[in-house]
Amino acid sequence: MDGDDDLRCLRQAIDLARRSRASGNHPFGALIVGADGKVLAEAINRAAPGRGDATGHAELEAVRAASAAYPADRLRAATLYSSAEPCAMCAGAIYWAGIGRVVYGLSETRLLALTGSHPENPTLALPCREVFARGQRAVEVVGPLIEDEAAAVHAGFW
Repeated sequence: MDGDDDLRCLRQAIDLARRSRASGNHPFGALIVGADGKVLAEAINRAAPGRGDATGHAELEAVRAASAAYPADRLRAATLYSSAEPCAMCAGAIYWAGIGRVVYGLSETRLLALTGSHPENPTLALPCREVFARGQRAVEVVGPLIEDEAAAVHAGFW
């Protein structure tokens, strides 16, 4: 997959974030794409205030689905696309699932600027690159990309 494929898939993740918001959830979306371009899993955020699982982040939901359905070698060659930089919890899940690559839109720093001290999103100042750097295997990280497009989904939400 090339840079154009990355942007196309990242825009799909941003569209999933729009769907998540329209469903009453926080505006985050993610998908996992195999080396052959096939979507292995996609998810919207299932963590909503007062209902659901607080760990239901879009990335974690996609990781759960893909790791239950595909062997480790397929995941090693896959890319997780996320509308926003994976948090420390999601980065850990990505690492443990063996996914080899992450591409994201909105940086954690910019997300924090949008959410401020909103109690529903107590953003951790811990970039996913730092989480992955502590592991025993490499995870390639690309991002932030098309950050303004990714930020637009959050306009007026927080």
